[in-house]
Amino acid sequence: MGTMNLQCPMPKFDFEVINLGHGSGGLLTNKLLEAGVFGVLKNPLLDTHHDGAVLQLTGPTAFSTDSFVVSPVFFPGGNIGELAVNGTVNDLAMCGAAAQYLSLAFILEEGLPMTEFWEILTSVKTAAERAGVQVVTGDTKVVERGKGDKIFINTTGIGAIHPKADISMSRVKTGDRIIVSGPIATHGIAIMSVREGLEFETTLQSDTANLNHTILQLIDVFGPAIHLLRDPTRGGLATVLNEIARDARCGVEIHQRQIPMLEEVGGACELLGLDPLYVANEGVFIAVVEEQFAGAVLDRLRKLDFGAEAQIVGEIVEAHPRQVVLHSEIGGRRVVNMLAGEQLPRIC
Repeated sequence: MGTMNLQCPMPKFDFEVINLGHGSGGLLTNKLLEAGVFGVLKNPLLDTHHDGAVLQLTGPTAFSTDSFVVSPVFFPGGNIGELAVNGTVNDLAMCGAAAQYLSLAFILEEGLPMTEFWEILTSVKTAAERAGVQVVTGDTKVVERGKGDKIFINTTGIGAIHPKADISMSRVKTGDRIIVSGPIATHGIAIMSVREGLEFETTLQSDTANLNHTILQLIDVFGPAIHLLRDPTRGGLATVLNEIARDARCGVEIHQRQIPMLEEVGGACELLGLDPLYVANEGVFIAVVEEQFAGAVLDRLRKLDFGAEAQIVGEIVEAHPRQVVLHSEIGGRRVVNMLAGEQLPRIC
């Protein structure tokens, strides 16, 4: 477990763990919500304590939902709370949208310590503030001991599409360059390092982050030159590139030498027998951009948050449609297929 958020100290509750009564809808539920969820996430829309939020929306709008079941719920560099906020904020950003509002639903397991729930809750608050998004509605349920894994979270987000955004798989074309915003596989290996008891010379932490500010600044400058955005979470870089090759009916070529990755991540993947191309990320995005603007997009991205180590890793080609081909460091070539099964369990 991480360090308690001293800026939001936990109030004194008359219970130390979550029990089934907290999901009953009665007195215990109200105590948990009033002193906990509503107190921490306070804002005018949530303060109505209604069954839903009434929103004022205009223009094209993006809408996304995601569920988070990561194990362990606390990991180096974060926890399931900020992961749940960042994940949905980033999904909206991949649509070219600025997240405005989130719903937040908890499924709590009986026996979850209140100290852990409080830390997760305050991480939700911090992540939402960083992303500039408000939690405006939600739900809390409790399941019997052994029928959950401490806590599962669902977040659903809604936000306005940037007026200069034109993000679509149909816009991907031959010659487009593929940019990866930062080192791959860091999140998945940070999770695995906890499970397997691996030790590194430096502290390897998850890359979980809200990417919306970075992406919207790129769209501000380059607009329609950005053809597609994706975040390579489950299934990693290889899976997203295969989806692009399949859905855009094109070939994809990538260059191993150009793919950014931390040295300790590469070492851990070798030790565990994992291919980093398939390992999950939570603070990395892929941009498919117009060839003539690729260098300028890369230069700009490297000056923005979470983009300092960005690289152009490949291109869209006419050859070998619906296939991803990797050019290895030693000069060979191999087809990178879609992940056939589950390489890493429960990483988001």
